[in-house]
Amino acid sequence: MTDAHTSPIRGRILVVDDQRNMRATTALLLRAEHHTVFEAATGEEALAQLAGGSIDLLLTDLKMEPMDGLTLLRRALEVAPRLQVIMMTAFGSIESAVDAMRLGAYDYLTKPFKESELRLRVERALERSHLQRDVDNLATDFNQRHGLSALVGGSAVMRDLSTRLRRVAQSDATVLIHGESGTGKELVARALHAHSRRKVRSFVPVNCAAISEALLESELFGHAKGAFTGAVKARRGLFEEADGGTLFIDEVTETSPAFQSKLLRALQEGEVRRVGESTALRVDVRTVAATNRDIELEVREKRFRQDLYYRLNVVALRVPPLRERLEDVPELAKHFLERSNARSPKPKRLSASAVAHLMGYNFPGNVRELENLVEQAAALAENDELLPEDFPLRQGRLTPSHGTPSVAFLDGQGGGGRLPSTGPTLAEVVEEAERHAITQALERHGVDLARVADELGVSSTTLWRKMKRLNLRPPPEPARE
Repeated sequence: MTDAHTSPIRGRILVVDDQRNMRATTALLLRAEHHTVFEAATGEEALAQLAGGSIDLLLTDLKMEPMDGLTLLRRALEVAPRLQVIMMTAFGSIESAVDAMRLGAYDYLTKPFKESELRLRVERALERSHLQRDVDNLATDFNQRHGLSALVGGSAVMRDLSTRLRRVAQSDATVLIHGESGTGKELVARALHAHSRRKVRSFVPVNCAAISEALLESELFGHAKGAFTGAVKARRGLFEEADGGTLFIDEVTETSPAFQSKLLRALQEGEVRRVGESTALRVDVRTVAATNRDIELEVREKRFRQDLYYRLNVVALRVPPLRERLEDVPELAKHFLERSNARSPKPKRLSASAVAHLMGYNFPGNVRELENLVEQAAALAENDELLPEDFPLRQGRLTPSHGTPSVAFLDGQGGGGRLPSTGPTLAEVVEEAERHAITQALERHGVDLARVADELGVSSTTLWRKMKRLNLRPPPEPARE
């Protein structure tokens, strides 16, 4: 019985040769191996087939008329960049076959070739094709879970953050992420990685505040066997683990000046030295750091090295606190509840009064606090619909913001009651948020309603309808001289 893990990979193969007998014989041999085989007599015919279907492997002759194999190779990789290509060439044209591999071909076969050689080269090419597909699927899955879609919220500040993130992701520039605790700085770092060219390699996070100073150097740089008590064997550091990928250094301001000096050297030189070793190792790492402190104040107070600050702060991203994007609260609350419902046999739903109640709170704990509140309410609520009274706080009363009427919550220590909600309805809260967002966009773009609609992420028709309902008008055009 054949082991499923060792059985040959079957693929969809396109054979291109202007010599009919050679093309037919090659296709026949491949079909005998249970591959799905297509044939083409010219480069143009091959390109048409590549554009119309999913081909794993292109097997093409080098010397053809009117389009030769090298030209077909270039144009085929433009149509299907992940395509594996094997070039078939006569014995005297090996140099051209090597040129083809420089252009992106996977391998070449010298005519006349043996059936066993054809089978081996094709099997290896298909293994690479399927491996690449697995890598792409993993990257796609990572992007779906950690990409921009993970940054929930359509507020203007979040759209600005997403735009800036998308621009910097394609570079290898070091990024420093600022933001209060609980705003989602690691989510932003993962989104940077997911949209970068390094997404197929590792994303390695480390929280400096969670590791003692004595162990942090070993954790990041690794150590040699016997470097210190307990180092019973050599260990790679996180810089090495992240080689080719992204290293996320969270709470970087929690480190000592001595460690900061070593970190600066690693970033400047692009190499690390394991504790207890004298040989430096080259690493190719994109560094993203984060802090919830005022790092410029830390620099002025001499608690953080100025040279390291400049090394880290090549591009700065600020993650806004939740109180600056309260219009995202309904979407975030729904997101967290859906995630909770996926793990629960009794799904819950949010009432409009509960959402309006949450939007009247300034969330000192930011998104993490909202997530905790939603999960706690979903776990403890007796009814299927979550109401304002299902959202108790751990520390006393709700703090109102932006003039929203407050709803008093007791801390629950004595099992006290709650005052009835006197806040606005959900419709009123949403209407006010829309009015605020449209008004600000109009102030920025004036009569250019196309840009206003684009910034707000709606169609021009929807924008006009909302402006009419809210009795908003664009500012007058500036007077012409």
